[in-house]
Amino acid sequence: MSAVAAPPCTMVVLGAEGDLSHRKLMPALFHLAGDGQLPDGFAVIGVARRDQDDDGFRASVKRGLAESKEVGSVDEAALERFARRLFYVAGDLSDAAMYGVLRGRLEERERQEPRLQGRLFYLAIPPSLYPVAVESLSRTQLAVRIREPKATPWVRVVIEKPFGRSLETARELNRLVREHLSEHQVFRIDHYLGKDTVQNILVFRFANSIFEPVWSRQQIGHDRWREP
Repeated sequence: MSAVAAPPCTMVVLGAEGDLSHRKLMPALFHLAGDGQLPDGFAVIGVARRDQDDDGFRASVKRGLAESKEVGSVDEAALERFARRLFYVAGDLSDAAMYGVLRGRLEERERQEPRLQGRLFYLAIPPSLYPVAVESLSRTQLAVRIREPKATPWVRVVIEKPFGRSLETARELNRLVREHLSEHQVFRIDHYLGKDTVQNILVFRFANSIFEPVWSRQQIGHDRWREP
């Protein structure tokens, strides 16, 4: 069965010129585009301090993809198609004026592409900037609280690792996030969490006398998932 492409949205990458964006996010998006999983209308707006325009950002991403070990050989035609989805806003995340420019770019896209169903904000930034980014996105109405999980248009915010430096700071960051957003709008991720385990899942299961019987079909009580 072929996968179904997600509905179109605009993805905003805060920290778009950082290592995480170039080494992980852009290669992943490029692969999705090549597999036909990015719908028409989907676009990325990169935000970073580097002083450049859309074309400068596109050139930067293309260089990164050409050098990426995640991508391998790059088809030039596919690279050009992907680059046309990329846009850029230059500015400092602590500068209130930058969020006004970003809002203008987003609203312009939403007028031009009425099929867009949501906004996805990816915080590929240092953890020290999480609070100012979340508060600023909320204050400028870029990322508003939406209480109904199935409402359209939707807003999602992805917060990268680490989520706090301690239990106390994690709780404080969580309090701040939930002050501005509903829980269903927030994704807290660590793209390295259990990486070796996931890559070696079969070895981890069958060579481990604790997990092998637990994950066996003989231990499954019900074969149909039910709504809670």
